[in-house]
Amino acid sequence: MFLAEVIGTVVSPISVPELQGRTHLMVRPVTPEGKVMGKTKIAIDSIGAGVGDRVLVVDEGGSARQILDDPEAGIRTVILGFVDSVSMHGETVYDHRA
Repeated sequence: MFLAEVIGTVVSPISVPELQGRTHLMVRPVTPEGKVMGKTKIAIDSIGAGVGDRVLVVDEGGSARQILDDPEAGIRTVILGFVDSVSMHGETVYDHRA
C-alpha cells in the first residue's frame, strides 16, 4: 500500500472484460510530506477520486481483487481511499484542509 496523488485520467479502448466500465487514473507515489517518489502507475478507481486528490493505493493483485469483489479479475493496482491527513510522530505533515 502507498500514498499517491492523482495526476491524470486514462482513456483507452479496453478489451479485457474485467476492466470495462472502470475508471482508470494515473497516480504518482508520494511521501507523507508530498514529495514525489517512485514510478507513476495506472490504478483502477474504486472511490470516485479525481485529479489532485491524495489517495491510498493498494498494488497487489489479491488485495485488489478483494476490494473490487472480483476473485478472477486481472487487476493489480486499485485506489481504495482518500487521505484526509497524515501525522508522523505526533506532527501533522499533510492535511487536505490546509
